[in-house]
Amino acid sequence: MKSPETLSNTRETLRFVIGGTALAAGADKFFNLLTDWEQYLAPVARRTLTMEPRNFMRLVGIIEMAVGGTILAGRSRVGGYVAAAWLLGIAANLIANGDYDIAARDVNMAAAAFALARLSGARHREQSFDRGRPRDRAIEEVA
Repeated sequence: MKSPETLSNTRETLRFVIGGTALAAGADKFFNLLTDWEQYLAPVARRTLTMEPRNFMRLVGIIEMAVGGTILAGRSRVGGYVAAAWLLGIAANLIANGDYDIAARDVNMAAAAFALARLSGARHREQSFDRGRPRDRAIEEVA
């Protein structure tokens, strides 16, 4: 079993990498310096949009920056679960677009975000228990 310090270091590494990546990718939806993000929007998604793809990608960027900021601000349990779900949605879009290699990376990032959320939830329960609260009440507070 890993020491609490090792788990804490792992959680913090995941927090900075996942949060920073989400924040940077979200910001780039406005500038397209890393890539032209619209090229990854599947045709089925384009057909169902009620706005221009460019504006949709900007909205996506705002959401990604909010999720990244939430994680970086220390709310990594909630942010991790949201990031995991969000990344799985992105992976589904990428699969529909035929970008299987990038979809596989997003599934891996979703697994890392889920692990971050689980590690953060375990830390919160442990801290609540250490402060003398009954275990069942600590778990209720986390939920």
